[in-house]
Amino acid sequence: MVETTLTHTRTSEGVWEGLLVMGGDTPPVPELKVTHLEKPIPEVSLTENPEKGGEWVLSFPIPVECLSDGVQTFLITDTRSGARLGSYTIVTGMALEDDFRAEVDLLRAELDMLKRAFRRHCLETVG
Repeated sequence: MVETTLTHTRTSEGVWEGLLVMGGDTPPVPELKVTHLEKPIPEVSLTENPEKGGEWVLSFPIPVECLSDGVQTFLITDTRSGARLGSYTIVTGMALEDDFRAEVDLLRAELDMLKRAFRRHCLETVG
């Protein structure tokens, strides 16, 4: 199994950026998706580092329509395995104590992802 890590590097001018590092001798080209409330985020960019094999810069603009009061969570997943590689949470509006809402929102997003994976598994094993 290829060890993959995603590290948030910065958010600037409404664009999230991170470094994706894939292990192995010849890692495959990553296939990723970024979602917010189960809807795909357009304009996701993945650029390979020509000097270091297996390193990629991932970036995506944060759509203005996703910004509203409360907690907004973006999930970054590997489309091949369905594994969650990372997440990004934005909190707007009133200050939150101990970021409790962010944790609950992330748990909800992960639970939705698990439900979809379980349903897909059930359909595949029955058929």
